[in-house]
Amino acid sequence: MTEIQDGLWMSIPVPAILLDGKDRIVGMNPAAESYLNSSARQSFGLSAFDAFATDAPMSEHAARVRREQAPLFMNNMNVVTGDNAAERCDIKLAPMIGTSDHLVMLVEPRFVRERLNQAMSGNSAARSAIGMAEMLAHEIKNPLAGITGAAQLLGMNLVKDDLALTDLIVSETRRILGLLEQVEQFGNLRPPVCRAVNVHDLIVRARRSASVGFAAHMELVDEFDPSLPLVWVDEDQMLQVFSNLLKNAAEATGGSPGRILIRTFYDTSSKIRRNGRMTGLALNVEIVDDGPGIPPNILPGIFDPFVSGRENGTGLGLALASKIVSEHDGWITVDSTPGRTVFRLSLPAAPKDQQQ
Repeated sequence: MTEIQDGLWMSIPVPAILLDGKDRIVGMNPAAESYLNSSARQSFGLSAFDAFATDAPMSEHAARVRREQAPLFMNNMNVVTGDNAAERCDIKLAPMIGTSDHLVMLVEPRFVRERLNQAMSGNSAARSAIGMAEMLAHEIKNPLAGITGAAQLLGMNLVKDDLALTDLIVSETRRILGLLEQVEQFGNLRPPVCRAVNVHDLIVRARRSASVGFAAHMELVDEFDPSLPLVWVDEDQMLQVFSNLLKNAAEATGGSPGRILIRTFYDTSSKIRRNGRMTGLALNVEIVDDGPGIPPNILPGIFDPFVSGRENGTGLGLALASKIVSEHDGWITVDSTPGRTVFRLSLPAAPKDQQQ
């Protein structure tokens, strides 16, 4: 693809999947990765119709599109991904120009259409913004550092009233630098290097840092299952996930005292369909806060970049957590009502030969 074509593909605001002549996935846009909770790399070569189930003979429809070289629209269909409940979607299949057998498939959940009708909530804007931010972050950080240094030098020779202005410049540029560092971290996340880890050790480390920092005003409560097996994760990356979720829970109260419950448990019914088969994710971690809850209008896209329910929120903490969990072949979900918001992580246990 050319740069413009690649940008167009990445900016499509609904899940878009490229199929080869045998209905295998050979490409996905970011919206499809989010929808299937699987990266394009993980899904490459898998049967598209193993990734999700529908109430229509999709292989037959795909063969018809190839034979007639004409698009096919299927509206208001039931679609199931993993163990999720069925949702109504519109599916579009079209032959890819310049090939004899490749197809482009668009899957449009009905709730996405509703969100696209709202001016600032479409995925396209978020994807375009994160792509631009990744490219410009480094270049922007350099002049910001210069502005900070200049303001600090000016402040050395100013009277008290003027000094407040230079302090404001310094604090605001540092805030922007922090945001850019989050953007760079989101865009440059390395593949996880997994090993067998006690998940409770990671939680305790994250909780200890939170209790003396951003969650000092919160009561932190543990309910650990001591019989849990070791989890198969990248220690540093999963520590980042727990820290981000605890920070999100602590900020939910707006600075007022509150309670955060951290619960671990084993659930053999937790499964996800990947690589054409069901995989068990029996090791679960829940982080529960008693804040006001996530606004219903942003709940469906809460893991998208730049989607935040708080004033001055960056909307990158949960997006990064979701990306890391997906790279670990795990699953993250949220359930929120006023007074109770639950983020659940379902993670793979370490292989039996790695359990100690």
